[in-house]
Amino acid sequence: MPRNQQILLDNRPQGEATAANFKLVANDTPALKDGEVLVRHHYLSLDPYMRGRMNESKSYAQPQPLGEVMIGGTVGEVVESRHPKFAAGDQVVGMGGWQEYSVVDGNVPGMLRKVDTTHVPLSYYLGAVGMPGVTAWYGLVKIIEPKAGETVVVSAATGAVGSTYAALAKARGCRVVGIAGGPEKCKYAVEELGFDACIDYREHPDVKTMGKALKEACPKGIDGYFENVGGYILDAVLLRTNAFARIAVCGMIAGYDGQPLPLQNPALILVNRLKVQGFIVSEHMEVWPQALQELGTLVAQGKLKPRESIAQGIASAPEAFLGLLKGKNFGKQLVKLT
Repeated sequence: MPRNQQILLDNRPQGEATAANFKLVANDTPALKDGEVLVRHHYLSLDPYMRGRMNESKSYAQPQPLGEVMIGGTVGEVVESRHPKFAAGDQVVGMGGWQEYSVVDGNVPGMLRKVDTTHVPLSYYLGAVGMPGVTAWYGLVKIIEPKAGETVVVSAATGAVGSTYAALAKARGCRVVGIAGGPEKCKYAVEELGFDACIDYREHPDVKTMGKALKEACPKGIDGYFENVGGYILDAVLLRTNAFARIAVCGMIAGYDGQPLPLQNPALILVNRLKVQGFIVSEHMEVWPQALQELGTLVAQGKLKPRESIAQGIASAPEAFLGLLKGKNFGKQLVKLT
């Protein structure tokens, strides 16, 4: 059996996460038992939710255990199988974690799924046609429930979730406004992703200037907002919301290092009769087939062209992850493992 390089969570962050929180080790892959499948990972997904799992504080999911392989989505190829539903050469997506190989129990529902790479590249199953894509779909379709002609906004607009959100919202006849960091990302959002406008938060670093930019980009107000960031951006969005606007709360990356994120004007939730709903996409597996079908179709039709940032080799994962938390990635952040 092959030698397997793995990255473990070695210790918990004290404030900002650092590379010293992780540890690279190598182990022999165990021999397969009946029902098990050996997968060689081609790509590892890096996602903001992983930062919350590194903390020991109460959250929607159990903390990442110390001394164990970091959690993470993976795509790859079956190299050996002792399960009748999987064969060597199958392309699969799963939660193999930060390692080069994984041994998966093929009898556990949802642990491993075969995918078709005829029209959708394998790596996209970790982004636009994977968990981030379904996240965008659920927040938009099930919580925001947009109507044609409405204005919808998303923060972290050029990431895996935001870029998919744009394609889905445009398909529903909405005006779509993004918030991203830097002129290059905003240019990409408008020219390639189809956003009607994109606001550079680095040029608008406080509630007053962001509120003014949102007023210009959303002259008819905001009907739906997909929240990935929190902090002053949420305060600015609340000032521009229309009556009965809907806010899907997916992430609060501004607070992942432990800072409180107070709201300046929570009364606006009442004044504008807002719906504010948090969600975890893994709790809604019943919608995944419908969402994945639409997302795969958008990719195949060329209406969804996600960008990827790719780090090379398992050892690069910690620094790539820390860069993701600071917005250094451009599009979906992956680690190539083959």
